[in-house]
Amino acid sequence: MTEAPTWVPVALLGLVLVLAYLGMWRGWKGRATRHDLPPLVEVPPVAELPEARLTGGARYFGTTVAGDWLDRVVARGLGARSQARLNLSAEGLDVVRLAGSFRIPAAAVRGARHDQGIAGKVVPPHGLLVVTWEHGDLTLDTGFRLTDEAVADRGTTEAHNAWVRAISKLTKENAQ
Repeated sequence: MTEAPTWVPVALLGLVLVLAYLGMWRGWKGRATRHDLPPLVEVPPVAELPEARLTGGARYFGTTVAGDWLDRVVARGLGARSQARLNLSAEGLDVVRLAGSFRIPAAAVRGARHDQGIAGKVVPPHGLLVVTWEHGDLTLDTGFRLTDEAVADRGTTEAHNAWVRAISKLTKENAQ
């Protein structure tokens, strides 16, 4: 009996890996078309950002359909996790990030809360700041984990409390 050449198992493994990657890529593209979102509101250049009520660094964890922390929205670039700079002003919440900046207009914000997980990512209790907002026909939850000196000085929970209070105040102002 003759032995198969040693390159055959390596080639088969490579083929399986390529097919798996193509399947994941196709699934990601399919998920992007599942949520029909209108274009996001663009953030003005940094020099033209409105006066901030609160600002800070954060890790953008993702956006889901409100109430379903596993139904991740990837349309319009919302699926890419990345570092972000948050700027809360009277005009809304500006999310400045390399993966695609966007603004959550003040009139669209429905509230903010602490949470433990979003988009399949789980952190310690009260470790996420989740902003609920409306865009198009969907109500969305967008999750952030604060990363800057405010967290180091006051702790995650207190820093998130400051953001929840400020966003809640903005929501009340826009409800009037």
